[in-house]
Amino acid sequence: MKLLRKRRGLTQTALAEHLELSRTTLIGYEKGVQPPFPTLIKISEYFKVSLDALIRYDLSALSEFQLSEIDRGMEVDITGRQLRLLTISTDKKGKENIEMVSQKAQAGYTAGYGDPEFIAELPKFNLPFLDQNKSYRCFQIAGDSMLPIPEGAWVTASYVQDWRTVVSGHAYILVTKEDGVVFKLVYPKKGDDKTWILVSTNRIYKPYEIKIEELRELWKFETYHSHDF
Repeated sequence: MKLLRKRRGLTQTALAEHLELSRTTLIGYEKGVQPPFPTLIKISEYFKVSLDALIRYDLSALSEFQLSEIDRGMEVDITGRQLRLLTISTDKKGKENIEMVSQKAQAGYTAGYGDPEFIAELPKFNLPFLDQNKSYRCFQIAGDSMLPIPEGAWVTASYVQDWRTVVSGHAYILVTKEDGVVFKLVYPKKGDDKTWILVSTNRIYKPYEIKIEELRELWKFETYHSHDF
């Protein structure tokens, strides 16, 4: 409870008010006193954590990604029996399409990446030489920060289910809360599992940091297509 409260930036008094408890009672719960069942339900609903996870698991052992999902109000499966679902479309044979997200569509994609109707309206294609066991999306690149991949090129990337598998120094498409769709080299910051450093191949652009909780989706670079030679 203390971990969840601090991640929300709440004082003991504020959380006690939300849960309709006295501060003294809340302090007792944070020190290990077992709450009654009706209170456990309130805690579970407030933090969007299942009762099973709240009672049986050490939440401090969760990955930063799982904790950030909880911070965003999303239900997180601690046991791994459920996967974070990606909204996709398929062709008439049931094969996954590769949706194309143009520069003009990227603002809408940042808001509608989980909306099946939005995804269904995107242009689609297939690349038979790619590993068919992965899910792909194609993003049009803005700017020259990732030369030699030029402005307007189309980068096809595979969906990253577990963000802890990021390989330092590899190129990724990041869908972020504030910056929308970003294409960068990713370097996890040493000693800080909550922060990544994003680096451009065009070194006139300075590296910058991003907090993992700002991410909405992550895609690993696979190939690109361009009209420039």
